Amino acid sequence: MISAHFFRNSDGNIERFRITGHADAGEYGQDIVCAAVSATAIGTTNSLENLAGIEPIITADEQNGGLLEVAVPLKIDKDKMLICQILLENLLGTLQSIETKYKDYIIVNRNNSEN
Repeated sequence: MISAHFFRNSDGNIERFRITGHADAGEYGQDIVCAAVSATAIGTTNSLENLAGIEPIITADEQNGGLLEVAVPLKIDKDKMLICQILLENLLGTLQSIETKYKDYIIVNRNNSEN
């Protein structure tokens, strides 16, 4: 199962997300849940760099259980933070939509806090 965790700061902004696991919803190369989650998460990560103009902090490990963790740098200006939040909230909403249809393969944890 894929687990997606979103971590918010005290202002309610998403500071990072972590996606782990494998959906196992189909054979390797045929797993549409894995493909949807991967494409959405990687697309968001690329957009953080290309549209928001930040260099996200990325940790990835496909070999040992699947892992993508992406964090927004702590010190960025308000305009860049706003763009980041739009992108990250969109990722959260997209993963929630996938979860609604494929709840046996993905769980989205939306209320994690760094406090």
